[in-house]
Amino acid sequence: MNTKKSEEFYERALNVIPGGVSSPVRAFRSVGGTPIFMKSGEGCRITDEDDNTYLDFCNSWGPLISGHRHPDIVKAIKSQADLALTFGTPCANEVLLAEYMIEKLKKSVPSIEKIRFVNSGTEAVMSALRLARGFTGKNKIIKFDGCYHGHSDGLLVKAGSGLATFGTPDSAGVPASYSQETIVIPLADKAAVEKIFSEAGNDIAAVIIEGIPANNGLLIQSREYLQFLRDITKKYKALLIFDEVISGFRVGFGGAAAHYGIIPDLVTYGKIIGGGMPVGAFAGRSEIFSQLAPDGPVYQAGTLSGNPVAMAAGLAQLKLLDEGLYKRTSDLAEKIVSAVNENDLSWKAVHVESIFWLYKGENPPARADQIDREAMKEYAHLHHHCLERGYYMAPSGYEVGFVSSPMTERDIDGYTECLLSFFKKK
Repeated sequence: MNTKKSEEFYERALNVIPGGVSSPVRAFRSVGGTPIFMKSGEGCRITDEDDNTYLDFCNSWGPLISGHRHPDIVKAIKSQADLALTFGTPCANEVLLAEYMIEKLKKSVPSIEKIRFVNSGTEAVMSALRLARGFTGKNKIIKFDGCYHGHSDGLLVKAGSGLATFGTPDSAGVPASYSQETIVIPLADKAAVEKIFSEAGNDIAAVIIEGIPANNGLLIQSREYLQFLRDITKKYKALLIFDEVISGFRVGFGGAAAHYGIIPDLVTYGKIIGGGMPVGAFAGRSEIFSQLAPDGPVYQAGTLSGNPVAMAAGLAQLKLLDEGLYKRTSDLAEKIVSAVNENDLSWKAVHVESIFWLYKGENPPARADQIDREAMKEYAHLHHHCLERGYYMAPSGYEVGFVSSPMTERDIDGYTECLLSFFKKK
């Protein structure tokens, strides 16, 4: 595989961009080698600067459920670009997208009554937490080890040595005081949650969790556990926030909330609702949103929030979604999982709808500390094995894979044959 141009661009990037990349995982530090610089995408495939083409399981980290450059989305973007790129004023597209989202969500997630658009998932979560604190008048947030909610200072925290602990900074440049209002608890551990609520329940504003944790492996939680979180937050008058930046509209119209039949107070969205353009949103009950500026004292703003191009792309994307698309992409993910699991391998696979993950071990991890860290060295070899055969997987074994609707059974057969040819050599 010729990668000369990617190597040249990477050398140039190192001179002007920290680490040569605009987001750390892209640097290939987890898998080794030179990052691949892409120049085009069409359907379920991407092509790099050296004209190598790959079946794309990264999907820009999830939003491209309809594949690259779907004509309806491209048309919507071009039509809006012919009018304006940005206003910094209200525009019709944000109203149309909000109305469409609420219409699609009202049966399965009736708590979604108001939506505020922002520019990223990080911004959506940061704003939702501020709103939760403003609404409840409380300060502390519970998050879970193994769930990622963006890179705002208060959430870049790691667990300490105890069962449940106040967070300590997980990044240089974050003062300890910023993270002291965040309590980090292991996933799937009721006792830890109960302990913290018994000790600090009167000052807990919210519990935030990825309804389907998919940023540090695919750490599937039981419905019983999520219902427990719903019940205990109600008991202590705290809010339950589902971070659905990845799962929202990816695992169905109602995301994880509808998948499990759990109604959170606030939900954060991103990825798919922008149709490939940068976007995020947080949504919830009107009662809570009455506290958000300009109606209430909780301030949040953004010059490019509700950008007309992103709103047009998002609306076009959401209109492409239907039960047939969700079933087809889920079936293709199941085909990957079945092909891996029906063989007697040390590696297994798991999926929720169109999101899948490869892991090493007998049982799917439900917590971050159950992931086989040593297996990541094997994954690095697997990544390059697939890359050289035309399959682009995330450059980290902790990241999940995504199926897109243009993929075919033949595409998946080729991919699983590639996987098995690697695993059976081990």
